[in-house]
Amino acid sequence: QVQLVESGGGSVQAGGSLRLSCAASGTFSNINTMGWHRQAPGKQRELVATITIGGRTTYADSVKGRFTISRDYAKNTVLLQMNSLKPDDTAVYYCKLDSPRGTYWGQGTQVTVSS
Repeated sequence: QVQLVESGGGSVQAGGSLRLSCAASGTFSNINTMGWHRQAPGKQRELVATITIGGRTTYADSVKGRFTISRDYAKNTVLLQMNSLKPDDTAVYYCKLDSPRGTYWGQGTQVTVSS
């Protein structure tokens, strides 16, 4: 069983920063991609950023230049540094792990950005 535990969400004013962390535990393939998705009220869940086991990253256009995704391989952790936050970034952020054995989601962490 794979468990993803997120932390680091909260409330911040526009222009501020937050860092999200997601720790993976359990049994999963070393060949995997980890990432973050988000879902705002009334909207579909959307991709924010991903990082492969080899370190290749992808970002949504809306967060390029503001967010940075990284991995701590020793701790099976993925981080999302979010800078220059905007009210439109307000959402529940979900950690995701994709592997040949399956896809797993965290429980989500709320990020609220006020203007």
